[in-house]
Amino acid sequence: MSTPIEQPAWRVLLGYVRPFRRALVAGGALSLATAATGLALPLVVRELIGRLGGDGGGGGSVVGLLGLMTVLVLTNAAIGAVGSFLLERTAESVVLVARRRLVDRLLWLRVPALDTTEPGDLMSRVSADTTLLREVSTQSVVSAVTGALTLLATVTMMILLDPLLLAVTLTALVLAQVVVGVVVPRISRAAKQAQESVGTMSAALERALGNLRTVKASGAEARERDRLHDAAFQAWRGGVRAAVWQAVAGNTGGLAIQLSFIVVLGLGGARVVSGAIDVGTLVAFLLYLYYLMPPMRDLAHVAAQYQVGAAAIARIREVETLPTEPASPPGPHATVNGQAADPASVAFTDVRFRYRPELPEVHHGVTFTVPPGGMTAFVGPSGAGKTTVFSLIERFYDADSGHVRLDGVDVGDWPLAELRAAIGYVEQDAPVLSGTLRDNLLFAAPHTTDTELRDALATTRLDGMIARLPDGLDTPVGHRGIKLSGGERQRVAIARALLRRPRLLLLDEVTSQLDAVNEAALRETIADAATTTTVLVVAHRLSTVTAADRIVVMDTGRVRATGTHTELVATDPLYAELAATQLLTT
Repeated sequence: MSTPIEQPAWRVLLGYVRPFRRALVAGGALSLATAATGLALPLVVRELIGRLGGDGGGGGSVVGLLGLMTVLVLTNAAIGAVGSFLLERTAESVVLVARRRLVDRLLWLRVPALDTTEPGDLMSRVSADTTLLREVSTQSVVSAVTGALTLLATVTMMILLDPLLLAVTLTALVLAQVVVGVVVPRISRAAKQAQESVGTMSAALERALGNLRTVKASGAEARERDRLHDAAFQAWRGGVRAAVWQAVAGNTGGLAIQLSFIVVLGLGGARVVSGAIDVGTLVAFLLYLYYLMPPMRDLAHVAAQYQVGAAAIARIREVETLPTEPASPPGPHATVNGQAADPASVAFTDVRFRYRPELPEVHHGVTFTVPPGGMTAFVGPSGAGKTTVFSLIERFYDADSGHVRLDGVDVGDWPLAELRAAIGYVEQDAPVLSGTLRDNLLFAAPHTTDTELRDALATTRLDGMIARLPDGLDTPVGHRGIKLSGGERQRVAIARALLRRPRLLLLDEVTSQLDAVNEAALRETIADAATTTTVLVVAHRLSTVTAADRIVVMDTGRVRATGTHTELVATDPLYAELAATQLLTT
C-alpha cells in the first residue's frame, strides 16, 4: 500500500474529535471537578485529625467534618460517573465517524487501488484499527489535560504542607519519567507490528473462507490452518510485546509512588518526632502522595495509548490516501416514458492498456466500432483482452492511450454515474450478494415495478424456480449465492442487468453454466434485448456467436478481424479454427 502523506498523528486526532469538542470539554470539566473534590479530602482529614487530637475538640464539629467527607466522596463518585459517560459516548461517536469515513472511501475506491490491497486487511482497518481510536481520542486527550492539572495541583498542595518531603517525592518521580521516556518508542513499534499482523490475519482468513470449497476440494485445510495459526501467532507476539512495554510504563509510576511512600513515612515520622510538622500534616501529605498515583498512571497510560493510537491512525490514513472515484448520486435511469432510451454506440481507437506499470500491455492498439443496436460478439483465445474491453467501457480502468467512446464521447468526459447508469454489466462469474433473491434482482434498479420484475423473471426463466421456493423472492441466497446453482446465479445476474433497462448491455460469457434448454431461452432473451439495446457479449459457445450481427475476433491484445460468422469462417484462420472446435477454447 502506498505511503500516506506524512501528518502528525495528533493533528489527525484533533480532526476526529473537533466535531465533539463541546462534549469533550464538558467531560474534561467534570473530570477536573472530580479531581478537585478528591484534593479537598486530605485537607478535611488533616482538620479532623487535629480536632481529634485537640483537648477541646467538640463532638459536633467532628460529626460535621465526617459529614463533609461523606458529601465529598459521594459527589466525587457522581461527578466522575457522569464525566466518564460523556467521554465514553464521545469516544464511540469518534469511532462511528472514522468508520463511516473509511466505508465511504472504500466503496468509492478506484478498481486499480483495490487490486493492490487485500480486502481482509482493509476490513481490519475499518473494524480493529478504528476501535483503537476509542481511548486515544477522548480518554487520553482528557486524561492528558486533567492528569497534568491534577498533578500540578497536588504538587502545589504538597509544597504548602512540607517542601522537604516533596523534594524526596519528586526525585523518585523524575526517575520514573525517565524510564517511561525510554519505553514509549518501543510501545509504538510493537503496537504497529501487532496491528499489521492483525490485518494480515484478517486477509488470510478472508482468503480461506471466501474460497472454502476450493480449500476443501484441494485437501488444503491443514495448510490454510497453519497459515492462519502463524498469522495469529505473529499478532499475539506483537500484542504481547506491546503489553510488556505498556505494563512497564504503566507500573513505573506506581512503583515510584510506593517507594516514595516508604521514604516519606520514615522521614516524615522523624519530622513529627522533632516537632517540625504535626501528625495531621504527615497524614495529609501521605494521602496526597497516593493522589499522585492516578495522574501519574494516567499520563504514562496516555503516552503508551497515544503510540498505539498513532499506529492505528497511520493505517487509517493509508486508506484515506488511496485514489477514489468521484462520489456522485446514481445516474438517471436509462428510460424514456418507461421505455429503454436509444441504444448506444461504442468505439475503440488505438487503445493501449496495462493493468500496472510493471505488467505487460493487455491491449496493443485495439480499434473497432460498434453501431447502436444489435449484438456484437467478442471471441478469441484466453488472454486476448476481451473482458478488458468491458472494464475499459465501464471505466473500472482508464486506457493508457487512445480513446474509448460511448455515443462519440470519450468515456473519460462522461459523468461517471451517468455513464454507468446507461450500462448493464453481467460479469463472468455472475456474482450474487448475500440477502434474498428480491434484494439481488432489484440491486441495480430498486424502483422496479412488480410488472417489470415479473417480466424479467419470465424472460430469464427464473419464474419457475421461484414458484417452487417456499419463500419465493424472499428466499435467502446465502453467502455469495451459495444456495443457487451456477446457472441460476447467471440468470439472476442477467435479470438484474435487464431490469436496469440499459442502453448498452455487456455480457461476459453468460451462457457458460447454462444447460441447452436455458441457453436457448437466454439466446432469445439476448436477441430481444438487441432490438432496443446495444449488446456486447464475450462469447463462449458457437451457438451464441452465430446469432450475432457482427463478430470481433481478438488475439494477443489486438483486433485481427471483424465480420459475420460466414465471412470470418472464410477469411480468418483463427476464427475458423475456433469455430471448428465450437469456440470451447475461450
